Amino acid sequence: MRFGSLQLDSNLFLSPLAGYTNLPFRLVVREVGGVGLCTTDLVNARSLIEKNPKAFKLIETSPADSPLAVQLFGSVAEEMRDAALMVEARGAVSVDINMGCPVKKVVKIGGGSAMMTELDKTAALVRGMVNAVKIPVTAKMRLGWDDDNLTAPDLARALEDAGIAAIFVHGRTREQGFGGTVNLAGIRKVVEAVKNIPVIGNGDVVTPEAAKKMFNETGCAGVSIGRGAFYDPWIFKRTLHLLRTGELLPEEKFSERVRVMRRHLDLMIEVFGEELGCRMFRKVAPWYSKRFGPCHEFNKRVVQVSTQAQFEEILENYIAWRKQFLGDDGELLQRFQPAPLVASFMRDPASTLREHIPVPKGPVEVW
Repeated sequence: MRFGSLQLDSNLFLSPLAGYTNLPFRLVVREVGGVGLCTTDLVNARSLIEKNPKAFKLIETSPADSPLAVQLFGSVAEEMRDAALMVEARGAVSVDINMGCPVKKVVKIGGGSAMMTELDKTAALVRGMVNAVKIPVTAKMRLGWDDDNLTAPDLARALEDAGIAAIFVHGRTREQGFGGTVNLAGIRKVVEAVKNIPVIGNGDVVTPEAAKKMFNETGCAGVSIGRGAFYDPWIFKRTLHLLRTGELLPEEKFSERVRVMRRHLDLMIEVFGEELGCRMFRKVAPWYSKRFGPCHEFNKRVVQVSTQAQFEEILENYIAWRKQFLGDDGELLQRFQPAPLVASFMRDPASTLREHIPVPKGPVEVW
């Protein structure tokens, strides 16, 4: 697909996920295949301008990590413009503006979801960035602040007029956080609101079937996947295969999951050093083990891992322990296999509960 001056090999995107979509994971996903564009963790524009080492670590990249978009958050137009120029100079092919993050520390400075409440101010900020850089500027938004204020279609129109090259829309409100059902009809309204720019759908795409349903029911030009890629780094490759052939490939076997998990740790150590890389991997390894079947023996130990040698010991002990749940063919017995992953918008509505993030009461003017 194409937006602005950017031509991509795939219309599947890796969403930014704070604390997770760092250089090692982006490289893992690229090596597996199928992804068209990866985006960094969200980074504070002011921190970049102030040359904060932590901010520069968030946008660290390598020749194999391409094409790459950098996601910025902030609410001061001049800072966002200057930060966009910085990431352009460092080789980013696109700069994304976070207008969707529901987290308090982002919203309280006027970034993330808060940008959806002041359309004129947000459009002016975007126009300044678009005029400053040659690379495409995109925006990531939610459907709105809450169910009574679904401002995404209006914001999408304003952003298109301001020169935005593409829009990523997460099919939940800020109030929903990361729970509740993704609203495909809401994404479709954003698709219908714009004239000439692509809209990329996002939210709870955990299987290739979910991606296909999002394409079919929203008319979106692309699909962006975040948490689903941690359950299944092969989801991009499997989704492309489904879209192109109609055939659904099975989930990868345990041995391949272990191989990629090991590769992920190798890259974490290469980028962050053994001590920090292993410490950061404590929250990554349990994502892989969600599809291992019985895994409590692995999880309770891996969250304390400190060295690569210790990780290998934990893994070998777990592989030996796991054999009791296998059949003669070496595969998990049926009763121990993990339940199929199902997107919220493909479940029985009565089974979906919403995880609310408190939002201010009263009219939009006082948010």
